[in-house]
Amino acid sequence: MPEQIDTGPERPCVILTELRSGMQACLRPLHPSDQDEIERGIMELSDRSRYLRFFSSFKTVPPSVVEKLSAVDGENHIAWGVVDMDEDHHPGIAAAHAIRNPDDPTSGEFAIAVLDDYHGKGVSRVLIAALFSDCVAKGLRTMDIAIMRENRKAVRLVAALGAKITHSEGPVAYYRLDLTSALNALRAMEKPIGLSEVFAAFDSPATLGHP
Repeated sequence: MPEQIDTGPERPCVILTELRSGMQACLRPLHPSDQDEIERGIMELSDRSRYLRFFSSFKTVPPSVVEKLSAVDGENHIAWGVVDMDEDHHPGIAAAHAIRNPDDPTSGEFAIAVLDDYHGKGVSRVLIAALFSDCVAKGLRTMDIAIMRENRKAVRLVAALGAKITHSEGPVAYYRLDLTSALNALRAMEKPIGLSEVFAAFDSPATLGHP
């Protein structure tokens, strides 16, 4: 395993990469101890971004939401986050979650959120690459994704990864994504430049501390 970079208490950096803006970004799995950081991140989203992510305009995060997102075990609930290494205190700026379907262990439910100030910097793609690579290594093959139809950026992103719409319910569209196809699409992208470091880490499992 590479030398761990301190990103705060109990937050070793697993993958260090650089985004096209020049920002140094750390990617690491989330843990239950990140509960306070998860709640802080949700509240730092703009009202609009919080609505698009949670389909709700809540002003105070419901405890049930924080509990669900922090109940990470690395197998049935896999989650990765991104930390801005250029800022003091190394704040968390994004998180992505995959929750395995108990009725179909090869399928999961995917969601992602990136703080507004970091939109358009390639954060989503490097984070998705890390999460999906981890998911495939742990036997997941497909992801179900619910997106507000007005969330054009998210719709374009999942379409670029090969997601197919399965149905709609009111303002929400539901997609099914094949993880292998999504990772192949990401590998074929020239940007963001940070993708190469993510895939290099997963192509050499020992780098991540795996046999």
